Amino acid sequence: MNSVKCYIWVVIYELRIEKMVQGGEGMARLPDGRVCFVQGGLPGELCQVEILQNKKDFTRGRVIKITEKSVDRAEPRCPLYGKCGGCSLQHLESSAQAACSALVERENFRRIAHVELPEDFKIHTGPAWGYRNRARVVIARAKSGKVSYGFRMQKSNGIIPFANCPVLTPALNAFLKENAAKIFEESIKASKRPPRNFELDVNLFDNGAGKVSYFYKGMPAADFEKNAVSVVEIAGKKIRSDASVFFQSNLSLLPELVTAVQNAVDEGIACGEASDAWLIDLFSGVGFFAAILKDKFKKITTVERDEGCLKHADFNLSADNVSAPAEDWLAENVVDVPATLIVDPPRTGLPPTALEAIVKSSVNRLIYVSCDPVTLARDFSRFRDAGFALKKAEGFAFYPQTPHLEMLFVLSR
Repeated sequence: MNSVKCYIWVVIYELRIEKMVQGGEGMARLPDGRVCFVQGGLPGELCQVEILQNKKDFTRGRVIKITEKSVDRAEPRCPLYGKCGGCSLQHLESSAQAACSALVERENFRRIAHVELPEDFKIHTGPAWGYRNRARVVIARAKSGKVSYGFRMQKSNGIIPFANCPVLTPALNAFLKENAAKIFEESIKASKRPPRNFELDVNLFDNGAGKVSYFYKGMPAADFEKNAVSVVEIAGKKIRSDASVFFQSNLSLLPELVTAVQNAVDEGIACGEASDAWLIDLFSGVGFFAAILKDKFKKITTVERDEGCLKHADFNLSADNVSAPAEDWLAENVVDVPATLIVDPPRTGLPPTALEAIVKSSVNRLIYVSCDPVTLARDFSRFRDAGFALKKAEGFAFYPQTPHLEMLFVLSR
């Protein structure tokens, strides 16, 4: 019988990290000139890099040894760093993360939209740890009967258990320790599913005022109001939501975004580029921005396709809360006054039809809240071609220890 020997070739280069790119990887170049995106590399470092992916035009690798270390390198605080995948920037000092993100975004907009971000572009920051008030965890019971909880592994359905997550609020960590097993048993009774190999995805929300709400699929309707619904007070307004729908995950920094939006609205009305006749809030969720701004406008329209969000919007403000995709509403409604327009789309950015409808409308001032700078840069280039100019740009580091950044653009024509 013939035997076959298998060899695994490990390719390692010593590379100088030139800069950080979108997604938090370092960028270096191989001797043949190809770009290598390096997990765990910081600008200026000389590293030994193991190649993980080898493509014709680029490669990907990970740091296995640092020969020359950056002064901004930090020792990761979480023992699950590199396994969980949730906080991929823990190797960069918290105090240096905003400045690094600013450089990345300046280059992104230069490359994608061919525009320079304003000199006064600022990234607002808050607490670096213990800030995250919203999370999704998995509660599971092993064959031994022990109940544990954790996060889903990156690119896998596996579970990474944790005892204390350093980015979650203390209230969320304490709630999980005290209630995970109870919630698991509650869900078993509600669903009547066999407990063996059963895993439960649970959404958690800490309202910052002493209440943690939670939601899981199959939760009895009778328990929903008691356990899932929550109220947050921001800018003097009480906003109702629940743990099953989207809400911002960093309440400590959220007031600064609210202030930036309020300032943009006031400036637009004062200069005449917009008016107080009509506020249109697209991708409005639970009506968050509209509820805070409602006293400034004669007419308000919110547009949201998620029915769970709309129920809260009806509670949060008396307005024309429309159930529809934003692009459909824009296509079917004529905006022939200089309305104040706020858009807060998902990571995919504005649908082309929505963007086209905005351009053809009488809207002369647009407040764009983005959770993905790359799609914001793409959309901005289209608005600029249609005559809009960038008036204000701000960043918000809602997720410290990660490369994610939210941005606010104010555009006018």
